[in-house]
Amino acid sequence: METSAEMISKNLAAVRERIADAAARSGRGAGDITLVAVSKTRTTDEIQAAVEAGALDLGENKVQEITDKYDILRMFTENSSKKRNIKWHMIGHLQRNKVKYVVDKVGLIHSVDSFRLAEEIDRRAGAAEVVMEVLLQVNPAGEDSKFGVASDDVLRLAAEVVENCRNIRVKGLMTIVPISDDPNEVRKYFSEMKLLYDKIGREAACERLDFEWLSMGMTHDFEVAIEEGANMVRVGTGIFGPRSYA
Repeated sequence: METSAEMISKNLAAVRERIADAAARSGRGAGDITLVAVSKTRTTDEIQAAVEAGALDLGENKVQEITDKYDILRMFTENSSKKRNIKWHMIGHLQRNKVKYVVDKVGLIHSVDSFRLAEEIDRRAGAAEVVMEVLLQVNPAGEDSKFGVASDDVLRLAAEVVENCRNIRVKGLMTIVPISDDPNEVRKYFSEMKLLYDKIGREAACERLDFEWLSMGMTHDFEVAIEEGANMVRVGTGIFGPRSYA
């Protein structure tokens, strides 16, 4: 019987193959796309299996999960026979009072959706003597159930952050589009995001706004997201399998 680690390794390889195919359809190579393995709710054993299989970018939705797993995974990688450098991504909504717990642990915060949150990240990053890389979260469909700024407000937010936050570097945009049985139905949102990403990156580029990442697409729609220009995708179930609560 296939072990959990074997299943995760096989799934990861299959996801990478799908990424390569989608990248080729958009005139790029697999190496142009960064895969974030979404490890929320997963055990450290499952995450270690993914790391062993080559998943070094890990995404978490909750601050508590990052703090619980951070030291365990750091010790695992330090004691491993292979040198691995894990990069943690904060991909979920981040409350201002939780910022202090992650600025020294994560490499990229995907979910900056207000200037007040950016101010707190800036303050905490300054205290920790780090420059925090962030993405601005956009809600192109205007869904009430999702966080993120409206497409029309992103340039203003980017300008505010760049002008006032010395310890933040804005590295791009992130979005979560509506869930659909047919990923092609949400293709328009991915296309809109790519246009917005190019526009802001071109018009507002400076030292602290250096667009590198367009983070969009999850297990059910990452191929369409890549076809429309994503260069970072966030995949959980596609790698780890459905979550069992038994």
